[in-house]
Amino acid sequence: MRSPALPLASGKRKRMVDMFAVLRTGGKQYRVAAGDKIAVEKLAGAAGDQVTLGEVILAGEDGELRDVAGVTVSAEIIAQAKSEKVVVFKKRRRHNYRRKNGHRQQMTLLRILAVGGEQKKSKAAEAPVEAPAAEAAPAA
Repeated sequence: MRSPALPLASGKRKRMVDMFAVLRTGGKQYRVAAGDKIAVEKLAGAAGDQVTLGEVILAGEDGELRDVAGVTVSAEIIAQAKSEKVVVFKKRRRHNYRRKNGHRQQMTLLRILAVGGEQKKSKAAEAPVEAPAAEAAPAA
């Protein structure tokens, strides 16, 4: 979902540009922005889980490119589904040879939540673990 167009004083409309990223997952590349919904190759997780897509190839904002170091894309899994059926039909002329198979590829539907800097770390990961002083001193 993109930002709406805003009217300017001159009467022209200017479209607000969100930060976007080009990421790679499942051997394919996708251009995404916050609010977009995409279908990708199957990812581990259930509906409602949040995933971080870290293989960002390109990032930009307001028509300018940004450094991709540290840029991550966070997404929510909407559903695990199957794509449309692909029919595989084999035939050899004049040999009475016909084979028909079908295949439905597994895919994951994602809603892009945020495109930007590194994910915020949990408080448990930020606070260093310190040993209590009582355990360090020998008992008398």
